[in-house]
Amino acid sequence: MTTTPIDTQETTAATTEEVLSAATVAHAAWSAASTQDRANVVDRVADALEESVDSLVALAMDETHLPEPRLRGEVKRTAFQLRLFGEVLRDGAYLDARIDHADAAWPMGAPRPDLRRSLRAIGPVVVYSASNFPFAFSVIGGDTASALAAGNAVVVKAHEGHARLSRLTETVVRDALAAAGTDPNLVTVIFGRAAGTTVLQDSRIKAAGFTGSIPGGRALMDIANGRPDPIPFYGELGSNNPVFVTQAAAAARGEEIAKGFVESFTMGTGQFCTKPGMLFVPRGSGMLESLRNATLPAVGQMLNPRIEDSFKHALGTLSGIDGVEVLNAGGASATAPAAVLLTTSVERLLADPKSVEEECFGPAAFVVEYDDESQLVEVARTFEGQLTATLQAEVESPVQELVAVLIEKAGRLLWNQWPTGVSVTYAQQHGGPYPATTVPGSTSVGTAAIARFLRPVAFQNFPQHLLPSELRDDNPDAAPRLINGELVNGERIG
Repeated sequence: MTTTPIDTQETTAATTEEVLSAATVAHAAWSAASTQDRANVVDRVADALEESVDSLVALAMDETHLPEPRLRGEVKRTAFQLRLFGEVLRDGAYLDARIDHADAAWPMGAPRPDLRRSLRAIGPVVVYSASNFPFAFSVIGGDTASALAAGNAVVVKAHEGHARLSRLTETVVRDALAAAGTDPNLVTVIFGRAAGTTVLQDSRIKAAGFTGSIPGGRALMDIANGRPDPIPFYGELGSNNPVFVTQAAAAARGEEIAKGFVESFTMGTGQFCTKPGMLFVPRGSGMLESLRNATLPAVGQMLNPRIEDSFKHALGTLSGIDGVEVLNAGGASATAPAAVLLTTSVERLLADPKSVEEECFGPAAFVVEYDDESQLVEVARTFEGQLTATLQAEVESPVQELVAVLIEKAGRLLWNQWPTGVSVTYAQQHGGPYPATTVPGSTSVGTAAIARFLRPVAFQNFPQHLLPSELRDDNPDAAPRLINGELVNGERIG
């Protein structure tokens, strides 16, 4: 761990202004850089993270209480994510380049002009770090990586739960940017609520990314929407992630499902946004008894005292609801809470869904017994927007109606797997209807995340030398294009 004192004092108004001015200048050059050059720089940042892993992880362990293997895995994931965006940049398909040549005989009744359209960097972005992923959703995590790859400068509001790590990560990233010959002001960290609010209100900021609580995210979203020039606010706010067990699955794999559920809801001390918070099981299947008698694992220390206090308060509220009982509780320690399973009936839930469907961030979950699978459809309709919804079912299980409802409720549906663990891939969807996220058509994980920080620009009848490279006839970067309605991969025109 570094022995040099790390400055995490709240960012002053004067410094905030300097950060915004510098980010605006850095953005202009970065957004004009070639995709190949940006890819090379992103790769260099990934290298720098891995080269600094020992000092970063040591400091992260001290600030977050997370174990070393988890943190090393998170650094690996973060570096991988950066390199994956480098591949996206080199491929060029993310630009969605479209060319329509002039056509005097265009059948709409008037000649078609020469039109060329592609996606451009949206402008400097502010990112609000999450508490529970000090690398993957923090200074150079998913939001920053996707915004940076898209060609934007990023101002990161550090999370107070790992402030010193945020500063050290910023140093690693900025040194890598400078070593690559790029303006280090592409990524800057600020501290404090006042600075975080000021940046969001500033007209130089064109989009925002957030991962955190519903109250905090909603307050920031309202600021973003209330500006004279409203901007996109991509917030991930909260999710209960229900799991539905069919009668056939309970009969075939009840013990296995119960074991997997316990492992999933206690993973990471229950501090994952994808933690399964509610399990629906058939009455009389024996699954409730299995979970009542299960040995709940000891969980680790929570991220910080504020989060632990919030967990205990939420758990106390839920367990005090009429008709809710404690089904099982593990052992607490001097530094860590106990894992807890609550239970209630499906009738109680349907009578007042909102009171028991709220997310409880930490190692607690509900088990709800139902009588007939038709009730699962009724229950599914009561949920607000979710990041995930899981089916534990057999192939022959009649779940078509349930699946149809869950498609409307969640961004990712799982079949006989568990939602904890969000793979960084091309097809990943980490988002969902509000309040899971504020923009249900977007994702914060996977290569599609880059689309959040781009905007389309069309050029009509422009000379070749003023066009972006992907729209020029010579196509120097061999970007895939849609030409006159037909997909053409990397070819020149003429």
